This record gives sequence, structure tokens and C-alpha cells, in this order.
Amino acid sequence: MQKANILLRSNAVFSGLASAPEAGFVAISGNHIMAVGPSDGAEYAEPDTQVLNLGDRLICPGFTDVHCFFSGYLLTIAGADLSTCQDAGQAIAAAKDYQKSLAPGATVLARGVQTGFTELSCDRLDQEFGDVPVILFMEGGESCYMNSAAHRDYRFTPDTCWSESYWRLLKYILGQRDFSVPEFRKYLSMMNSRGITSIKEMGFDDFYGFTKELKKLEQENTLTARVHFMSQPVGFPMNLEYGREMRDSFSGSFVHFSGYNQMTDGSISQLEGEMKSPYLCSDTCCTKDIDWEGLRRDTLSADRENFRFSLHAQGDGAICRTIDIFDQCQREPGGKIKNRHAITDLECSDPTDLERMGVLGIVAEVYPQIMSIANRDSKLAMIQKNIGQERGKNYWNRRKMVDSGVMISCGTDLPLLYDDIPESIYHTVGALFPEGGAPFNKENTLTTAELLKAWTYGGQYNLGCENQLGTLKAGNLADIAVLDGNVFETSMDHVRDIKVCLTLVDGNIVYCTI
Repeated sequence: MQKANILLRSNAVFSGLASAPEAGFVAISGNHIMAVGPSDGAEYAEPDTQVLNLGDRLICPGFTDVHCFFSGYLLTIAGADLSTCQDAGQAIAAAKDYQKSLAPGATVLARGVQTGFTELSCDRLDQEFGDVPVILFMEGGESCYMNSAAHRDYRFTPDTCWSESYWRLLKYILGQRDFSVPEFRKYLSMMNSRGITSIKEMGFDDFYGFTKELKKLEQENTLTARVHFMSQPVGFPMNLEYGREMRDSFSGSFVHFSGYNQMTDGSISQLEGEMKSPYLCSDTCCTKDIDWEGLRRDTLSADRENFRFSLHAQGDGAICRTIDIFDQCQREPGGKIKNRHAITDLECSDPTDLERMGVLGIVAEVYPQIMSIANRDSKLAMIQKNIGQERGKNYWNRRKMVDSGVMISCGTDLPLLYDDIPESIYHTVGALFPEGGAPFNKENTLTTAELLKAWTYGGQYNLGCENQLGTLKAGNLADIAVLDGNVFETSMDHVRDIKVCLTLVDGNIVYCTI
């Protein structure tokens, strides 16, 4: 009998093939799972086998984040940290000190500046820095102080501080390879510490050449997570030739091109989510001007070339229109769409549209931790004011998705959120806001098993890798995450205390605190 390199034993093994964990073992040989069973797996061990007796720690398939954003993450760590500066003078002095470490003419970038430093006007920054671009992001990154040179080079304003607007800045930061490549490896390590073994990255346009670095890292065998990337047209029209090149270029087991991504509507709180009927507080269904015909044209063009497309939709009107677009795509003999297109976010959906999603085989990409950045009183007040309680019942309706046969996968839009699977259980299973209290729309929740399957099998189904990953069974690749407690037996009051303690990717331990 073939022996294992690594043998994991636990009282709680969640294979993803059942609705509850069971006591047993997982035996790993090379980069594959050789056996999973209800015993201690002693027959697979030899003197050189690394045996880990995990007690009540929960063994799971590796987790998958299907919507994250490395270049956005880079912006949160790039430049000088000015969070300790108490006034505009200190901020300018610190920025000037940081500038000394840069090449002549390089953009002076900083973060964490307190709001209210009115002296950091465009004119003042022009006086201090001349023709060198200067961008000082405020706390939270939703606005900034910038000078004329920064306006000229990057073409956004303090009032348009979002990723699709400052894509030129993201291109600049990503292009600093001595910075971005080492940080990408750290980024993957950070993901590993949270049990993430596969990611789907949103790369604007042609990822601004970063795919060359992905190729190098793959060839060097230094990637510690499987990377699928999408092209989101922002600065340029959708480029199918780029997609063909990327699809042909990446055919290994660690890097893949996953198609195209686009935004549709925006936030319901800002009246930018497209609703089927008008907002209660304004005579509009959406304040954004959405190019639905352009989205339809791009989606169908990509679909004809067998590329996947994901569309980000929050309001029930936008979700309905997105389904209408996917309804025009190629079909399998059974009637489901051929290319596993997806809808991201799905904040407030019409239940009848979720039924349509199930019939068509459209994948859902939900944010199961989204409640972590809200509080109960303000969220409920917004819902009551903007759309009313009747439509509010359809907020975050993951239960209807499952009941309608929709495949659910999980994303974070990182750096909006950082992967934390136990925290996602607190919010999406417990229906609780961070401060606790009464559950919100409890009838819309998932079970713990359903959510873990979304993080594992659902994510790999999204990526087209469910035949090799996403469950613990013999023959699958050995991507595994271990939590330091059994979330199936932990109360909601304490589930957020549970952390990842072990992560394996391709049979290799990439994170361990045991």
C-alpha cells in the first residue's frame, strides 16, 4: 500500500460531501489526497510520515475567494503612513521626508491622513512640491488631498476616489515591480493565513503587465495559492485578443485566465443601486447612467468565444437586467448557460429572479462578511428610508438562492473585506450585525454546512475546478484548511474567536500555527 507524506487526524473532518463533519483522517501523498476515511488512517503511515493529531480542530477543503483585488490592496499599503500626523504642517513634513527615499520626480503617495486638514489645498501642495505629483489619501481612502500635477497625470479628483476612477494610479503602483511583486507574495501568504488556497483576481484591462510576473512566479513554483484572474475593462474597451492570449498562455494548475468582469449599478444606500420600482425617498429607480446595451454587447461577444463574464449587480432591477443578458448566452443541452457566468454581490434581489438564476445555472458571488462593515441601526434606517421594509425582506437572501438551485461562491472585494470564514458564519448563518442583537432577515440565512460548501466547492465550481478541488476525497489535489475549533459546535457568541491554524496548498504546508 502506498504511504502518506502527511496524515491529518481529527474528530471533525468536513469533506464537503456531507452536511456535518465526522471523525476521521485525511492522507496526503505528494500533491494529492490519497485517502479520506472514518478511522485514524494508521495503515497509511510510515516512520517518515508527518502525522498531525488535530483533536477537535476542523479540517476543511481549502477556501476560495472569488472576488478580490490585489492592486486595490497595494494602495492600502503603498507610500508613507501619515496617520500619526496631528496637523497639516506635520503631514507635509512627513511627506517631504518620504520623498527623499524616492527617485527624482516620482509620485509622492501617502495614506492615513486625518480629515479636516484644510491647509492641504491643491495650491499649498503645488507650492510645496511643484510639478511632482502628490496624493495624500485620507483615512478610509474615500477622499484625498492632491496637487495639480497629480490631477494632470492620474485624471481623478478627491471626489472620485474609487478604483475605476484612479486606474492610472493603480497601474503606476502595480508597475513598481520591486514593490508589487514581493508584496504579491506576502499577499498570498496573508491569504494562506486565512485558509485561502485559491483566488480570483480582478485585474483592470490587461492587468497592466502583471501577468508576466504571474508567469515567472508560476515557473519558479513560488505561488502559495492558485490564481485565477479576470480582465475588467476600465481604461480601455474589452479586449478579446488579450483574453485569447491569456487563455493560451496559462494552462498549468496554478494560474488561469477566468474571463471578464464589469460593474453595473452601485450602492442602494447612495440610490445608485438600480431598483425595479422607484426609491421611496426619490423619484428615481437609479441615479447612475448604466450602459446596459454596452454590457449586453460585451457579454455576448465574450460568450461567443467561450469566455466567462461576471457582472456586479446590487439592486433587484440590475440583477433582473443582468439575468436577461445571460439568458441570451449559449446554452447546454439541458438549458443551462454554457460558460458559468456569474452575478456578484446580489444585495437586494427579487426572489423570482433567483429562481431564474437557478434554472439558467448562473453562479452567485456573494459577500458573506458584508454585514461586518455595517451597524444594525443605520442599515435598517437606510432600508426603511430608501426602499421600505417590504423590499428590505429581500436583502441578502442566500436562503432563496440555495432553495432555487443557485450555486453560491464567496468573495470579499478585498481590500473592502479581509477573508475570515468564522466571521462569515456569524453574519451569514447568524444574520447578526457586528454588535449582535436580534438577527436580521433570519429567514434568508444559510446553514454552516451550506456556507462552508460555498467557500469551498462553490468557489471551485465558479473557477471550473470542482473535479479536482473543493472537496476532500481521494484523487483530489491536496488544498486543505484547518480551523482551530469546530464551528459546527461553537455558539455565535464565540465563533468569531476561531482562527485558521493550518493551510496546505498542493500538498505543501504554507501556513501553520500548531
